Amino acid sequence: MSWLDEIEWSADGLVPVIAQETGSGRVLMFAWMNRAALAETAADGYAVYWSRSRQQLWRKGERSGHRQRVISINLDCDEDVILLEIEQQGGIACHTGRKSCFYRRLEDGEWKTVEPVLKDPAEIYAGK
Repeated sequence: MSWLDEIEWSADGLVPVIAQETGSGRVLMFAWMNRAALAETAADGYAVYWSRSRQQLWRKGERSGHRQRVISINLDCDEDVILLEIEQQGGIACHTGRKSCFYRRLEDGEWKTVEPVLKDPAEIYAGK
């Protein structure tokens, strides 16, 4: 049996993935992987996800340059969630130009932006 067979894949063949920054422990993003994405991530050492909107592999940073070097791949106790410990290259994980995709916090019944844009997305994706 392959290590990939030990994962409890969803009905559509996906597993949720959390990307956590090495050192700080900060959660930078959430995404999905299919078998091919996880196998490539393990083989290559850089995060590859499954884009549900585009229905294709998404090699994190392929357009922006903000790749995620994988330090470790971890499976939770229910075998249905992957935690990647990653080194975020370029310091930006979010397509909005922020360090983390989790840049809004619920305060007094409203979502407040609590993290600044580090680089304008128009600059990140210009001509790509």
